[in-house]
Amino acid sequence: MKAYPITQYGLPEHFTEIDLPDPEPGPGQVLIRVAASSVNPVDTKIRAGGRAMCPDLPAVLHMDVSGTVAGVGAGVDTFHEGDKVYGCAGGLKTVAGEVLPGALAEYMLADARLLAPAPTTLDLAEAAALPLVTITAWEALIDRAQVAPDQPVLVHGGAGGVGHVAVQLAVWAGARVYTTVSSEEKARIARDLGALVAINYRETPVADYVAEHTGGAGFPVVMDTVGGENLQRSMEAAAVNGTVCTILASGEHDLTLAHARGLNLHAIFMLIPMLYEREREAHGRILEVAADLVERGHLRPLIDPQRFGFSEAGAAHRKLESGQALGKILLLA
Repeated sequence: MKAYPITQYGLPEHFTEIDLPDPEPGPGQVLIRVAASSVNPVDTKIRAGGRAMCPDLPAVLHMDVSGTVAGVGAGVDTFHEGDKVYGCAGGLKTVAGEVLPGALAEYMLADARLLAPAPTTLDLAEAAALPLVTITAWEALIDRAQVAPDQPVLVHGGAGGVGHVAVQLAVWAGARVYTTVSSEEKARIARDLGALVAINYRETPVADYVAEHTGGAGFPVVMDTVGGENLQRSMEAAAVNGTVCTILASGEHDLTLAHARGLNLHAIFMLIPMLYEREREAHGRILEVAADLVERGHLRPLIDPQRFGFSEAGAAHRKLESGQALGKILLLA
């Protein structure tokens, strides 16, 4: 099969095309004829190297996948040849040292528990935009924060990869959704996705929008999709005894405000089921629900207009790292 691994860690230019043996599914595995993948920041970080989860070289990367089942291993009765599936299922090395192959190849082997039937109202390429960001937003807002109807929720980066899904999931849960954005174009997108209010964080300080939209009380739930200094701003925006979920908690942070306000602080790391091989079936279940939400019109991916082929993976990585993408970047097999 054709594959597009990196041959050394570092720059986007290190992707190359090679021939690899066709894989055969083992027990519990599904063989996917890959239709598409998408680029997530974690894919670029793994490509850059220096992380324990970086697979041995040459490494076939990319976690998100969509495609058609080409075969199943022993013990798999949930999928059959010809089924259209999607998931976040590989492109890394587990804590135990197992390499989970990524999506940048003609075929991908995946743990059946990490997959779900693809939404029928999206083409397979579009479905590849959803798995990682949807699972992340779900774990934050539904599993951890347990967002409730009519509850004010603040989502930072409402037009971003995880953020645009978080806005839609919170709206589906019945929340009153506020979001921060960096431009009027992104504000329009966020409102179109269901946000009640879109706040330009470059123009409006945290204290000002907290005063305007919560009377100074703060938001019961804040989702930080940005990290870094924005985690501090998230704590500033949270109500007393509120909940802050962050998907980027690395670095040094002053948690004094979290203590003073009695905040529940959740670090969301959706790769844990893959890395530690625990409760992987939870991701399959989330994606089943997500597909139903797509089909009922509650969820749709925001996709950058420029699409790339697998042979252009380096260019796709450069675009994501440039900050110029608007929505998820798709890679087509």
